[in-house]
Parts: sequence; structure tokens; C-alpha cells
Amino acid sequence: MIEKERIEKWLLEEDLLREMKYDENADYHFIIEFPKENIMDVVKPKDKDCIVVACATQVSPEHANLMIPADSYTKKDFILDVNFGLNSFLVDYELKINNEVLQQFIISDQIFEDGLNKDTFIRALKRVFKSKLHCIWLIDKKFGNVPSSQMNASNQNDMFI
Repeated sequence: MIEKERIEKWLLEEDLLREMKYDENADYHFIIEFPKENIMDVVKPKDKDCIVVACATQVSPEHANLMIPADSYTKKDFILDVNFGLNSFLVDYELKINNEVLQQFIISDQIFEDGLNKDTFIRALKRVFKSKLHCIWLIDKKFGNVPSSQMNASNQNDMFI
């Protein structure tokens, strides 16, 4: 069994824990910041012998608007690049696409009880975060970036919301 106290201790030692969340489908669910200002979830699903590390990212409207005028080939090529890249990180992921435009991506990794230690746990956090960065960088590379003057004030420092 993966004890809540062990995971909580690691999160506290690394100053990552933000809050606990009630989740009827989980034995426990932590909201963490890894790294600073990047929100992730650490969940122990009910009746499973694993921990799931996940990060959901909504593409900002400003960046989605950069993708809309691109031709179909460019959009499909971009999605293929995202798929190839995420596969190379050995993570699980889900892409939410509307009219060939990426709207959201959810990246997750799981560590089973027999392989869980602090090192594998922190490596999973890093792998999920670096996978997220990969998607952000691909959007910037393929479609460019939005000048900060065009961003909503609440999103000035964030490419994604």
C-alpha cells in the first residue's frame, strides 16, 4: 500500500505541497506546485497500487488564435510533432483538439508501488513538467508568440492558463 503520509512527507520536504483536495475516486489527492507557479496533481486512485502525477494545460485563447489561420497541413504537422515528442518522454497524454487546433493537453505518469521511492517520484514530476514545456515550445516554434501587449492582464506572465 502506498501510504499518504510518505507522499505528503516528500512533498513537504521539497516544499511542493499546495493543498489537499477531496476526490471520491482517490484515496488521496494533492495539488502541488512543481516548479513554482506550475500546478500539478498527485493522486492515489482507489483500488490501485500506483501514484498518478498529472498536469492539465489549457491553451490560452491568444495562442489558440495564432493557430486558427494556419493551413491544415501546418496544423496536422504540429499535432504530429506533439505526439512524437510526448511519446519520447514516455508519458501518457490526452490532446483535446477542436477544428485541428490544440485546445488542451493533459500529461500524466504513474509509478507503481513496487517502483515507488522519492527518486522515481521526483523524476516523474520532472518528466511530466518537461513534457508540458515541450508542448509550449512547439507552439511557440510553429506559430510564434503573442506580444505581451495583446495578452489579458491576468495572463501576462503565462503562455497558458
